[in-house]
Amino acid sequence: FKVQSPGSELSSNAPASKPIALKRNKDTSCGLFLPTSFQFNMRLISIALLLGLGLGHSNAFAPTRSSTASRSIISNSQLFAEEGDDDDILKPKYEIEPLPLRVGHGFDIHRMAPLEEAGQPVVIGGVTIPHKDQKWTDAEGKYVEKGGIYETQLGVVAHSDGDVIYHSIVDGIFGALTLPDIGQVFQDSDPRWKGCDSSKFMEHAYEVMTDYGYQIGNIDVTLILERPKVANFKPGMKDNIVKLLKTTPGRVNIKARTHERVDSVGELRSLSCHVVLTLERIEK
Repeated sequence: FKVQSPGSELSSNAPASKPIALKRNKDTSCGLFLPTSFQFNMRLISIALLLGLGLGHSNAFAPTRSSTASRSIISNSQLFAEEGDDDDILKPKYEIEPLPLRVGHGFDIHRMAPLEEAGQPVVIGGVTIPHKDQKWTDAEGKYVEKGGIYETQLGVVAHSDGDVIYHSIVDGIFGALTLPDIGQVFQDSDPRWKGCDSSKFMEHAYEVMTDYGYQIGNIDVTLILERPKVANFKPGMKDNIVKLLKTTPGRVNIKARTHERVDSVGELRSLSCHVVLTLERIEK
């Protein structure tokens, strides 16, 4: 005899008055198929039962419980379209509900090193920070004895321009929308982002935010670095953020603090940033 896919006929080459119709038994979770007619021989029902229980290695009669279980443990990569496509990874298969207010947090940290090693200057909030030679701790002994102080111009070590404020804001926007983090969207292994001006990331985050029907509620930035001092540059950073995200000065705040000479930040070997922000639903 020949078995067809579920919901189709089960027929035999042996003489019979008509094929036996099958239907799914709704009272069992294993997906067993039973005939509606009792006019069949016992031999046929035994074979059908074996196939229905999965003993015949037939995918057509595989238990439905297994497929249900597999759907409940979908991996994160399956929730999003194929990795590598920036547009698809920001369009999850689940619904991003139109909540009136969303809260996001972003964080970023980058190494600082002598300018000749970093290959690019210190850029924060879209502002290049000019400075005198700083007392950088040479933890690895590349320029002076290990742990000694090397006075030098500083740069940021990063795949893009290493702008910790912009990166943290973008991460906060994506987080508020339950989207992947900035490292997944703009991967540091992608040559497109090598040395990239991070304002491009901000522009893309703005488009994503507005496409989902949101605007900036407010942004609170905490920049953490020992040196160089940035107090005089904060107004320019704020102005850049306001323009890129098309918001107002009363919705953006930038704070800066040192790390009290503690760990890599305090030794001028890194800088970091935290951002907390809210997104408001755009009224139509």
